[in-house]
Amino acid sequence: MATHSGALPSRAGLIGSMNTDHHRLGLNVFLFIVLAHWAEHVAQAIQIYALGWPLPEARGVLGGPFPWLVTSEWMHYGYALLMLIGLILLRKGFTGRARTWWYVSLGIQVWHHFEHLLLLGQKLTGLYLLGKPVPTSVLQLVVPRVELHLFYNAVVFAPMVVAMWLHRRPNTAERAAMSCRCAAASA
Repeated sequence: MATHSGALPSRAGLIGSMNTDHHRLGLNVFLFIVLAHWAEHVAQAIQIYALGWPLPEARGVLGGPFPWLVTSEWMHYGYALLMLIGLILLRKGFTGRARTWWYVSLGIQVWHHFEHLLLLGQKLTGLYLLGKPVPTSVLQLVVPRVELHLFYNAVVFAPMVVAMWLHRRPNTAERAAMSCRCAAASA
């Protein structure tokens, strides 16, 4: 919370500072990572649906020079875990309506992370869900993997963006409860 001098109270530790003095920086770095990942999924969808590439050749931007990235369950799991950690670590800086939207994103990412953990576990054990020939997530039983991951990234990203938008534009009560400097200057 801001003091009369406009200074923020000091918070010890990395997590404390990521939700106070360095919240905006943390959010910007996190957003960059999320957008870069989102761009990979969009590039892959364009390759498949607009350019008509066969699925094995549609590998996004980085998958071209590094094809193992597309097939690595470790890489996909690592990103899902990074997203989950980022959403958890940055959540305390949010107040009011923004916090609600951030928690919506976090809740969806918990499920998305579980799906990637399930895929990784199958890859490591060779025991595939319902006898499928490849690692398969729960929702992948009804939605193809490319479309499913476009969906997952969209439904995690959308409430995250709403949260960031509201966080930068808090109402009076939310601004008073904030412990960071993310809010735009009041008029």
